[in-house]
Amino acid sequence: MGVELYVEDYFYELSLTNSVNLGETYARITPETWENWFNSWLEILQPDIPPAPGYEIGLRLTDDSQIQELNAQYRQQNKPTDVLAFAALEVDVPHSEEMLASVPLYLGDIIVSVDTAQRQAQQQGHSLTTEMAWLTAHGLLHLLGWDHPDEESLERMLEQQVKLLKAIGIAIDKE
Repeated sequence: MGVELYVEDYFYELSLTNSVNLGETYARITPETWENWFNSWLEILQPDIPPAPGYEIGLRLTDDSQIQELNAQYRQQNKPTDVLAFAALEVDVPHSEEMLASVPLYLGDIIVSVDTAQRQAQQQGHSLTTEMAWLTAHGLLHLLGWDHPDEESLERMLEQQVKLLKAIGIAIDKE
């Protein structure tokens, strides 16, 4: 089992074309690091995932204006947000055994606003890397069917995120 991760770091590319000085605030997380993180996380979450020879996930790191467009288009909320997850697996979709045995299972796409992540990292008093890992783990859980319509389910989801971050060596307090 492994993950094929497609990382599109639009935020980083934008900074290069606009000659923006990201300074110390944006320590770019390499695609290899992301892939290692997702592999660790999927191993932990294995009981919650349909068995497959591998998994595919899209990860896009972007800015507030782009995530606001997506949030308005798909969630009818015309404002930036920190993370969006577009799950490919819906509960009622049939998957044939042959299909699951032969191709990587596409789980969906996660979009993170680096702008919002930077603000939240400062508010929480931790690094941008920690916030990016936190938001991406949250997005992954959404791809796998986790949701938080009430306080109790949100608490369970946050506890799971703490476990996922701990597995990659990031200690975080969910408060």
